[in-house]
Amino acid sequence: MSSNRKDQICALLKGIETGDEASVAVVNPDQYIQHNPQTCEGGEGLAALFKRLAKSSPRVNIVRVFSDDDYVFAHTEYDFASSNIGFEVFRFEGDLTVEHWDNIQPRKGPNSSGHTMVDGPTKATDLDRTESNREIVRGFIDDVLIDGQLDKLDYYIDSESYTEHNPRIGDGLSALRVALSESLSNDGNKIQYDRLHRLLAEGSFVLSASEGFLDGVHSSFYDLYRVFNGKLVEHWDTTEAIPPRSEWKNDNGKF
Repeated sequence: MSSNRKDQICALLKGIETGDEASVAVVNPDQYIQHNPQTCEGGEGLAALFKRLAKSSPRVNIVRVFSDDDYVFAHTEYDFASSNIGFEVFRFEGDLTVEHWDNIQPRKGPNSSGHTMVDGPTKATDLDRTESNREIVRGFIDDVLIDGQLDKLDYYIDSESYTEHNPRIGDGLSALRVALSESLSNDGNKIQYDRLHRLLAEGSFVLSASEGFLDGVHSSFYDLYRVFNGKLVEHWDTTEAIPPRSEWKNDNGKF
């Protein structure tokens, strides 16, 4: 069933290119809960959004797609009037999706190590380690990103082969340590992780959805990690400002 659900979500996302209303057939309009603050509720809201986006001749590239129980999550490239990178999360009940979250930011980079926001491995491995990898990422986020315990970086990060896709940071443990140290000081981009909302995993890939602030702006952080032999070896992310409640088109909240 997970493979079929992945195919359904890929077809849904590719429907953005054409504005085809049939592409939202996987959505249950009676139960659909929309967490994108700028999108109206239900399948009808998605169909209207797709029609509007199709007018800009968009292109959609689904770089990675994974499943975790009733969830399908995808890493995507969007070329509308400008280029954007996103993570899309859908929850299924049976054959239909009933809930959606996303996090999208403008494409930047490549970074100082030459990596883009999407290149790198795309297939999950070590499927038997899904749960242990999920807990490794949970520990990293709780200990390092939320609590600021930078002394634990060596415990979580593979110092020999850590690959970074964030456009502001280069490869390696030392570059990550510098970036996080600057974030904890009064210099540079101040990133503050306050709460981990969700962890989705398939084998070597784990996606986290967290809430916090970037330079004082209420923001959503989606981080995709690749785990190998108990260590974090690769990282992709997007950061998106959360609009004020007065601008929301639904009442479900970002998370």
